[in-house]
Amino acid sequence: MPEAKKNVLYNVSPFTDYDTLLFREGNFFRAYEKLGAHPRTTKNKKGTHFSVWAPNAKSVSIIGNFNKWNPKAHPLKARPEGSGVWEGFIPEVLEGELYKFHIISNHNKFKVDKSDPYAFYWEIPPGTSSRVWSLDYRWGDNKWMKSRSKRNSLNAPISIYELHLGSWRRDAKEKQFPAYQEIKEPLTEYVKKMGFTHVEFLPLMEHPFYGSWGYEPVGFFAPTSRYGSPQDLMSLIDHLHQNDIGVILDWVPCHFPLDEHGPVYFDGTHLYEHEDPKKSFQPDWGCDIFNYGRNEVRNFLVSNALFWLDKYHVDGLRMDAVSSMLYLDYGRKKNEWIPNEKGGRENIEAIEFLKNLNKTIYANYPDVVTIAEESTAWPSVSRPVDTGGLGFGLKWNMGWMHDVLSYFSKDPLYRKHHHDQLTFSLEYAFTENFILPFSHDELVYGKRSLIGRMPGDNWQKFANLRLLLGFMFAHPGKKMLFMGSEFAQWKEWNHDTALDWELLKCPAHQGIQSWVKDLNRLYRKEPSLYEMDFKSEGFQWIDCKDQEKSIISFIRKGKNKDSQMIAVCNFAPEVRSDYKIGVPKSGLWEEVLNSDAKEYGGSGQGNLGRIKTKPISCHGMGQSLPLTLPPLGIIILKTPKTKKS
Repeated sequence: MPEAKKNVLYNVSPFTDYDTLLFREGNFFRAYEKLGAHPRTTKNKKGTHFSVWAPNAKSVSIIGNFNKWNPKAHPLKARPEGSGVWEGFIPEVLEGELYKFHIISNHNKFKVDKSDPYAFYWEIPPGTSSRVWSLDYRWGDNKWMKSRSKRNSLNAPISIYELHLGSWRRDAKEKQFPAYQEIKEPLTEYVKKMGFTHVEFLPLMEHPFYGSWGYEPVGFFAPTSRYGSPQDLMSLIDHLHQNDIGVILDWVPCHFPLDEHGPVYFDGTHLYEHEDPKKSFQPDWGCDIFNYGRNEVRNFLVSNALFWLDKYHVDGLRMDAVSSMLYLDYGRKKNEWIPNEKGGRENIEAIEFLKNLNKTIYANYPDVVTIAEESTAWPSVSRPVDTGGLGFGLKWNMGWMHDVLSYFSKDPLYRKHHHDQLTFSLEYAFTENFILPFSHDELVYGKRSLIGRMPGDNWQKFANLRLLLGFMFAHPGKKMLFMGSEFAQWKEWNHDTALDWELLKCPAHQGIQSWVKDLNRLYRKEPSLYEMDFKSEGFQWIDCKDQEKSIISFIRKGKNKDSQMIAVCNFAPEVRSDYKIGVPKSGLWEEVLNSDAKEYGGSGQGNLGRIKTKPISCHGMGQSLPLTLPPLGIIILKTPKTKKS
């Protein structure tokens, strides 16, 4: 091809022999710096260097607008050492150009046009082409980056606002997506006003089907172009950081969709996935699973995790559907899966991948956090790898979430028969570093919104929701709330419409929003509510056995033993007067929060802001408080101040 040689330079590879060795070994954890499309100047010529991993290809060429999508115009050349990488530099192909890889396979005369797995930017869906792009950006979040190790610490307050960017606010008339740049000011202002410490975005990686909410990505290195450019997303994250708000991204290393332009059957072979459908296909989602035993696939995924931490300054990754990675029979019936080499159901390759992934992340970015959505009783998910764990920093407490929502959905008349659903979580609360999640998954597909699950008339529904949220903030564990729940949206979440912000014209919804704001304020202010989240010494039951009255009471402790908080929850609709609980300290206790306060939409029952102990023994302690407990309410009390001598 004499004409092609003029159009492509082959002797300007950015790869070194050492890069190639690491790539083949599965230890090339900055693969995004070499693979993909990289604008550069070579031999005084501006252009783009392209490279792609396609070891079973007979030929690979670049097609795009610049060559009228002609697969003969710009062929790439295979590297000589057998890495499977094809590459070449094309002059005058500049930033912004659309392109794909035209691949002719060595197998079955297979031909296909593939998007770039390592592309930094894609065209707006339903277009499927990759776009040449650089990631230059001047960050202004240096102060945040220097301090974020404290913000992400296990003994720090972490209250996460989970949101789907495309439906948080959206112009219903124009039906257009919000832009990263347009949303950064109102989102930052709102999250800051509400007192959340972090936001967690549902996956922002490029995905063809909007209705997947981002959980079926094909452009793992590209933020979706629906909302703007990579630099626009950087600006959004930068702005959140400059306002002391951390950013967590949902990340999907477990599967990818079967769209032809994506990673599936990439070079005419099952390159990223297993060949046998009993190992590759995930029936629950109709997606393929990554082959974690392949070195180059591990390169791809580990590089991708580090990419978002490096190039986008992300503070944490929440890994989706970890359970589906751990078990070979996940979502499969008998005879639809292949046991491991020991005859078991554990996916040994995926387990080793997760351990090495977490070790690599924390070795490079010790001030970030990795979070597992893991719904089984797999042990030590959030324990260090060198002690036998998977190495995650935090784990969603799915058991607590299911038990509590089940309990709250019941008529208070029958709650005494299900009291253990409130208390069982404390049997295992300190075996993992837990987040208490009320996530998007619980607000769709007929499950109803949080307030829609609450029993009783409207007043009782709102009272129950305030009690539910108060119980979450008082319970050991970090906090997470999905958008709309903080002001009691009635309808289920719909990704095609904005939240029902109009509801905030109603006092009852304003009351819920004010309650969440004050819960966040108290939570961040009082170390006893977060410092010892993962240590049994930070929690003490006062009484967990009053199922007849449906009341529980407990103490939260911080490192300062003189400062403690007590939570008393009344899950029945009756006011309880002169309800005695034992307390560890005599004096005047301050009622710092009461979910039944009129400002939140309650009836105003309580203890007038403070109450004094009596020298009457109760619950094994020498003094007690004669409390008034509001109906379907929680009160939070603070220890008396120590008198200075």
